[in-house]
Amino acid sequence: MLRITDTRTGHLVEVPAAPRRLLRSRVHLPDIGTGPPTGTGPATGTGIGPLHLRVPLIGDVLARTAELNGLQVVTVLTTPELTPDRARALDRVMAVLGIHPPAVVGAHRPEAALGGPADVHVVARDAVPDDAQGGALIEVGRVVTAPQAEGVPDPGTPDPADTADPLAVRLLLLSSPHGTPVTVTGAALAGARQTLRDWRRSVADWAQEPSRPIPADLLRQSHEALAEDLDVASVLALLAGVAARSDVPAGAKFETFAHLDRVLGLDLARDVGHQRPTGP
Repeated sequence: MLRITDTRTGHLVEVPAAPRRLLRSRVHLPDIGTGPPTGTGPATGTGIGPLHLRVPLIGDVLARTAELNGLQVVTVLTTPELTPDRARALDRVMAVLGIHPPAVVGAHRPEAALGGPADVHVVARDAVPDDAQGGALIEVGRVVTAPQAEGVPDPGTPDPADTADPLAVRLLLLSSPHGTPVTVTGAALAGARQTLRDWRRSVADWAQEPSRPIPADLLRQSHEALAEDLDVASVLALLAGVAARSDVPAGAKFETFAHLDRVLGLDLARDVGHQRPTGP
């Protein structure tokens, strides 16, 4: 069972309603170029700001969580009118942030693309479109980029060489509950990069040990957190705790991180097989 808080009512609702096993998700990209009223922060070269990334990111986490729960998912991303350059920039930045491509982008007839009414609408807080009717509503909190924050990448111009590790942006945006505001600072991004480096190094080390099953309590806690309002922040905290536990075998740590990365999308097993030689 997957339940989210419908921000229209403040109550948890099951999506999709049982017994249907197909989740229809409609993600609404905020209007590009609207500036501070929608919480996008400073404009980038293409006008695509952090909030424009966080909304489809939460839609991606919703789809990944639903699939982990055995559901089929159809996601449609509806957008304002985009110039060809902005459309290409949006595709590029979603790709480098690990956001799975939606079934349709810019759909003018979303119900036809979804095969029926949306079960869930994912929207920016304070920018709910008029056509987000029916189904549950997930409002995504504002994202503000701190002025002159060093190390903040331009979301409209992702680095193809991945030298800045854009998945650190994904980690940072997932580290707070989806409805709360996020402030992007250089220090916060540096911390996210360090966490990714540490976790990937550890996962690569654990992969060299015999595999062990995921402890039942960890599997239950993580799945319950994800299924109860997409509580990714609790899952990240759980992983940090697992990494430090001496009573969990290395092989079980590897399986836990690899399994939950199916939702997190942080490429935590990227360094497996690329460890530096140890010993003299």
